[in-house]
Amino acid sequence: MRADAERNRERILAAAEEVFGEAGVAGSTEEVARRAGVGVGTVFRHFPTKDELVAAALVAHFTELTAQARAAAEEKDAAAGLRRLVRTMIETGAVKVRLLELVRGGGEPPAVVVAASGELRDAVGAVLRRAQRAGAVRRSVSVDEVYLLIRGLAQASASQPTSARTLARAVDVVLDGLAAR
Repeated sequence: MRADAERNRERILAAAEEVFGEAGVAGSTEEVARRAGVGVGTVFRHFPTKDELVAAALVAHFTELTAQARAAAEEKDAAAGLRRLVRTMIETGAVKVRLLELVRGGGEPPAVVVAASGELRDAVGAVLRRAQRAGAVRRSVSVDEVYLLIRGLAQASASQPTSARTLARAVDVVLDGLAAR
């Protein structure tokens, strides 16, 4: 892919995450094109359907979080890496929830979304295990429990407008609950 086409694709995906994360089903490809600074034809050349665009935006979201998780797994301070990752996942979770609702459309998400989600889960598990080995997180905590906590706060903030301060304090409560005693 040409460099300019790749830049357009990246801008389209970032705009799609914003538009559909904010507006859900009411989001439009026209608004995505406007925010990306491209024509709607360019959007459709990259993503022939709205469903493909939303799925690609969700995959990009998971891919970025996976990269952050892998970086967190390499941090010197395992606890700090986990805290930063969980905070980011919760703070960006409302967008993910809305995108996932659109992608599912009452059914199962596409295989590419499932695969990207699985890679993220594996990376989060690695960060969690490293923090547990460092003695920073309870050994009894599983990645399933961490995901439930993340999903709970993400869904709550997706359905009910929440101030950044309140969300940050709720994340602190979750992180305190994960800490080894």
